[in-house]
Amino acid sequence: MTNKEIFLTGDRPTGKLHIGHFVGSLQNRIKLQNTGEYDPFIMIADMQALTDNARDPEKIRNSLFQVALDYLAVGIDPAKSTIFVQSQIPALNELTMIYMNLVSVARLERNPTVKNEIKQKKFNESVPAGFLTYPVSQAADITAFKAKIVPVGDDQEPMIEQTREIVRSFNNAYQKDVLVEPEGYFPPKGEGRIPGLDGNAKMSKSLNNCIYLSDDAETIKKKVMSMYTDPDHIHVEDPGKVEGNVVFTYLDIFADDKAKVQELKDQYQKGGLGDVKIKLYLNEVLQGILKPIRERREEFEQKPAVVYQILEEGSKKANLIAEKTLQEVRDAMGVNYFN
Repeated sequence: MTNKEIFLTGDRPTGKLHIGHFVGSLQNRIKLQNTGEYDPFIMIADMQALTDNARDPEKIRNSLFQVALDYLAVGIDPAKSTIFVQSQIPALNELTMIYMNLVSVARLERNPTVKNEIKQKKFNESVPAGFLTYPVSQAADITAFKAKIVPVGDDQEPMIEQTREIVRSFNNAYQKDVLVEPEGYFPPKGEGRIPGLDGNAKMSKSLNNCIYLSDDAETIKKKVMSMYTDPDHIHVEDPGKVEGNVVFTYLDIFADDKAKVQELKDQYQKGGLGDVKIKLYLNEVLQGILKPIRERREEFEQKPAVVYQILEEGSKKANLIAEKTLQEVRDAMGVNYFN
C-alpha cells in the first residue's frame, strides 16, 4: 500500500459498457489514474448485479469478462489501478451486514437513486431485499478501502451521501474514527449523463438505446443514422431545433471542433441543413474516438487467461486491504472475542 489517496469506483456486470459509461465515469477514472496522485481501485460489482439478476447468474458471469475487456480497452491500466471482483472479497459481505443495522428501511426507500431504479425496473411491490439495501453494500465497498474519492456519474450522488451517513453513524456509535467519509468526483454539470439514441433521458442497456464501446464501425453508423433529431424538421430547408436534438447533444459532448458544431447549429436553425449531414459528421467523430478502444478490446479478447489473471491478482490485493478494515471495525465494536 502507498500513502496516496485511494479512489474506488466500479460497475455492475449486466452487459457490455456503452458511451454513457464512458462519459459518465470512465473518463474521470482514467484521468485520475494517470495523474499518479491516487491509488485506484476499480470494482466489478457482481454481487450487486445479482440483486436484480439472481435467477440469471450466467448473465453476470459472461458480463464480468465483457466489463473487464471494456476497462482495459478504454485505458484502465492494471499496472496503475487494482481491478477486482466484488464477490471475491468476503469482508464486504460482513461489513454490509454490520452497516445494515445502522440505517432504517425508510431511509433506504427515500434514496432518490433507489426510488428511480425501482420505478424503472417496474418492481412494484416485489422489490428484492438485496436491491433495496444495495446502497449499504456500496457503503461497504467504499469504506473497506477507506476510499476518499469516488468517481461516479452525477446520478450516484445520493449513494455517496448515504455512505457518508453510514460512516458518521458507525464512528459515532463506537466512538472511534475507523471509517473514512468519501467525496464524490463527478463530471462537469450537464456532462454526466447523455440521452439515449431514441431521445430518452437516459442511455440504458435495458432500453436498448445505446452505442456500446465494443460496437463495430457499421453498427455505430447504423445507430447514429437512426438517432432522434427534431421531428418537425421534415425538409432540408425547414428551420430545425437544436434543443432536445440528440445529435447536437452528442456533438457538444464528443466533438473537439466546437466552432464547427456552432456553425452547424446556426445553419440548422436557419434551415438548409439536413439531418443526414449532421449525423454523418457525428458518425465521423464517434468512429475516431471508438476505433482505438475497439481495437485494444479485440486484442485483450484474444487473451482471456491474461484478463482473468489481472482480475485474480487484483482481487487478492483488494482482499488483504478489505480484511484489514474489517478487523478494525470488529475491534471498534468489541466483537473480536478471541483476540
